[in-house]
Amino acid sequence: LYGEASDKFHLILDKSHPGYKDLPGISVILGGLWVANLYYWGCNQYIIQRALAAKSVREAQNGMLFSGFIKLFIPLLVVIPGIAAFALEAPLEKSDEAYPWLLGNLLPVGVKGVAFAALTAAIVSSLASMMNSISTIFTMDIYRSYFRKEAGQKELVHTGRWASFGSLLIAVLIAPMLSGLDQAFQYIQEFTGFVSPGALSIFLAGFFYKRATANGALAAALGSFVFSFGLKFLFPGLPWMDRMGLVFLMCCALIVLLGKKDQPANAYTRHDPALFHTGRMFNVMSVVILAILIGFYYFWW
Repeated sequence: LYGEASDKFHLILDKSHPGYKDLPGISVILGGLWVANLYYWGCNQYIIQRALAAKSVREAQNGMLFSGFIKLFIPLLVVIPGIAAFALEAPLEKSDEAYPWLLGNLLPVGVKGVAFAALTAAIVSSLASMMNSISTIFTMDIYRSYFRKEAGQKELVHTGRWASFGSLLIAVLIAPMLSGLDQAFQYIQEFTGFVSPGALSIFLAGFFYKRATANGALAAALGSFVFSFGLKFLFPGLPWMDRMGLVFLMCCALIVLLGKKDQPANAYTRHDPALFHTGRMFNVMSVVILAILIGFYYFWW
């Protein structure tokens, strides 16, 4: 496959390349892609709830390691099918049709059913996690905090179910609008980028910037939308990945500007050092994962 379509394996694209807007050169390594990944894997409630459900910090860390190794195989599932469809000269109208075309034309009947069942299971699992997150966030952070502070458990469960149903209904209404897109994934990543820079800057400031304030966090959350919309309409040719990186830096600047400069750095430091302790095996395997990842980037530069 590499011999048949070697030009499709390049990670860093030149500005003249037609796919530059989706993979804007060096920004893939040093730019907004970090914002997208750190937000999704570190700040996304329906992802981190899996770690929060672990029996101990050590188990959560082991789960992260296992996920990291599995993540290394994602290109085989996400990238390679598209390149294979290109090499086989598949008659496709949209890029998103590559995977279904491969399943329908290359796999035998029995294996095709297994692959479809696995894909369906993965989608349902992700959907269930999202529904749980939506229900939890709406019920605990909005409904109980601002509308019904005295609400009982039964009322909260009932409200959570309605919140999940409402979100599904909204998704069903929006889905037909996405049918004309060439790549739904790119669309999702771009418009998630209106939220992720602000959310990531808030989380990082909470961990590492001891003079951060609630006003700074609120400004970053709102500024993420304002800056993203502004850059999108003022500079329509700016790649969405670069826009995410710029908005992230702007949100960080807001948090610093609105921070308490006269507040001692250790004024509100409360943490248990044991929560941040990592074992030798975790450290070693993390280095192994990073080394493999760096090798991938070096090989497909």
